[in-house]
Amino acid sequence: MGRTFRIKVRMRRFRRQHPRIAFAIRSFMIFSATFGGAYGFVTGSRAPNSGYDPNAFAIGASFLFALACLGLATLSMRLRFVNKRMRKLAAHNDALIDRNWELKEAEERARNLFESQGDLIVLRDHQGRITFVNDAYCALAGQARRALVGTRFDFDVLEQGDSARESNGTRIHDQRISTPLGARWIAWREGFVRHDAGQPAELQSVGRDVTDRTETERALSDARDQADAANRAKSRFLAMASHEIRTPLNGIIGMGGLLLDTTLTPEQTTYARAVKTSGEALMALIEELLDYSKIEAGKLDLDQRPFALSTLIEEITELLAPRAQAKKLEIAAYVDERLPLEVTGDAARLRQVLLNLAGNAIKFTATGGVALIVEPGIWPNQISFLVRDTGIGIAPEAQSRIFREFEQADDRVARTYGGTGLGLAISERIVKRMGGRITLESEPGRGSTFEVAIPLAPSQGHAGQTTFPSPDLAGKSILLVAGGIEASLIARRLERWGAQTCLAADAAVAEALLPERSWHAVLIDRALGASLTDRLGEVARAHATQRLVLLTPSSRHDKLSPAFTGFLVKPLRAASLAARLALTPDVPSPDLAPEPVEPAAVKTSPGGLSILVAEDNEINALLMRSLLTKLGHRVVLAVHGEAALESWLAANSAGTPYDLVLMDIQMPELDGIEATKRIRAHEAATGRHRTPILALTANTLVEDRYACFEAGMNGFLVKPLDREKLDEALAGLASSRQIAV
Repeated sequence: MGRTFRIKVRMRRFRRQHPRIAFAIRSFMIFSATFGGAYGFVTGSRAPNSGYDPNAFAIGASFLFALACLGLATLSMRLRFVNKRMRKLAAHNDALIDRNWELKEAEERARNLFESQGDLIVLRDHQGRITFVNDAYCALAGQARRALVGTRFDFDVLEQGDSARESNGTRIHDQRISTPLGARWIAWREGFVRHDAGQPAELQSVGRDVTDRTETERALSDARDQADAANRAKSRFLAMASHEIRTPLNGIIGMGGLLLDTTLTPEQTTYARAVKTSGEALMALIEELLDYSKIEAGKLDLDQRPFALSTLIEEITELLAPRAQAKKLEIAAYVDERLPLEVTGDAARLRQVLLNLAGNAIKFTATGGVALIVEPGIWPNQISFLVRDTGIGIAPEAQSRIFREFEQADDRVARTYGGTGLGLAISERIVKRMGGRITLESEPGRGSTFEVAIPLAPSQGHAGQTTFPSPDLAGKSILLVAGGIEASLIARRLERWGAQTCLAADAAVAEALLPERSWHAVLIDRALGASLTDRLGEVARAHATQRLVLLTPSSRHDKLSPAFTGFLVKPLRAASLAARLALTPDVPSPDLAPEPVEPAAVKTSPGGLSILVAEDNEINALLMRSLLTKLGHRVVLAVHGEAALESWLAANSAGTPYDLVLMDIQMPELDGIEATKRIRAHEAATGRHRTPILALTANTLVEDRYACFEAGMNGFLVKPLDREKLDEALAGLASSRQIAV
């Protein structure tokens, strides 16, 4: 079967290759068969013994005709089948022709696309010879295509950039090449492609001229480096300027304080207090400018340390209370009991923001008061700080620019109240740096409310703990006779503790309410008047087990009526109020009014501490000696680091070592950092006890503080100093803490 098929295939191939010879052979065979058949029939019919029978002849002729007709029918069917196949082949041939035309057209388009591309395109075989290049490559190379194809031409590389490889194997890299048009930067994408099956893959390189982009990026990088250098120079300049300004300010403020401690006439006291106040105002301005510079330079570093939230808020209100009470304003704080006892964050920066907002509220408020309210925020671990006042308010058109640098509500406000317009801008940037937001709601003439929402997670050691144990006042009635912001916050707190609170701002109304029920406590604000307060206290004896009077710090030493069982000082501490209300009537009430926090006692020798002060500025040295002498310490002065080191070594050799060294950082001959390093090295070599060393510096940059600690100092004091700061630093040193004042 296979042999027969092969013979047929060969015969068909022969017919296709030699159609004329095949036609001649076919014609000859047909003629021979026809002629032979006819000749044989005629010859046979004429033979004498042929037995010719016309009937048989007719039958045979009919049979032969039938066979011929059958053959013709078969041939006709065969021809129809062949024609049908031919039509299909013709249609398929037309489709192939169209497809071939489309492929040629696509190839032409692709070639035209390659040729018209601005990118460089080059193909190389496995031996590195060029098999194809487009017009862009030829133009950049400055050679014709026929001169490049088949060669190993490549550009001279002047600089090789970074290289990377994608997951599909494509290599990406930049090159700076030399061309007849000059040096150009080309971004190459190189990968292997296979055009024909069975043929080795070729390396396809596509390059894009990125000279302008690269030069722009380098120019931007250079500009960024220059800006960073300028920022560093600005920071160092501000640090130096700060040091140079703080040094005389230290003398102005310190000497002003010492002068106020002496016996002066009223006029001299006024002048001395004005000098000290002006120096403090100038110092506040310097602090704002330095903070703004740190923020602009991106050097605002935040600490993440646990701190007591309630303590921070109450300290802020107590710090601002004298300023508010001097303007006959109230200032009060409310910390929600649902908040944790301690949170983790930057307490110093948060204090700065709240002091600025609350200080502005006091400055722009003439009547009423300021409230600092702390509540849980809308998001988990978010705390909302509200600073609300009853001041002049801010116009809607001014609220959009109030947080810009050197901007205030309007020129009239700036002339009336003063200020640089930096406080709110600095506060907003600090809040954003802490991951929070600051918003404002205000209406002219009706006051303002600033809200600071910051994420502060509970500290791990006090997670879930509240600020202080709340007293159980459920079912107990408390009468609060007071008005203003603080009264509303006290009533709010008492209601949170479960008390049935009745708030009366009028003394006559309160006197009428007293007989209505038995009161657990009555709180009366002395701001109603001394005589009226004492009278209400006497009336309340028969109706209330506890009778408390609310005082300001200036009136806390006034003689009180014996009708009162105790007093509380405004602004009120929640813990003091809770402790007072938790007392039973038969237990004597201790004085729960908040006293100024006294620093821990410094462990001194009977004659005080022996302190070495290294300070090259004569005025600051005189100030330090005067302050320390007033605190009961013995002082030895050294005018530079070398003298300080010699004095320290001499004291150790004599067996009378110094208890403390106050070391100025910037001194001639030997600065404070190097002097401290030598002292620590000598102590390590001899095995002596480490002498506490505190840095005296006017620099507030973080790197300067780190340098102090790295040199072995125990802490630092920022100039200008006063007696309270110095005393606090000595107390902190006594309790072995690193201090920053």
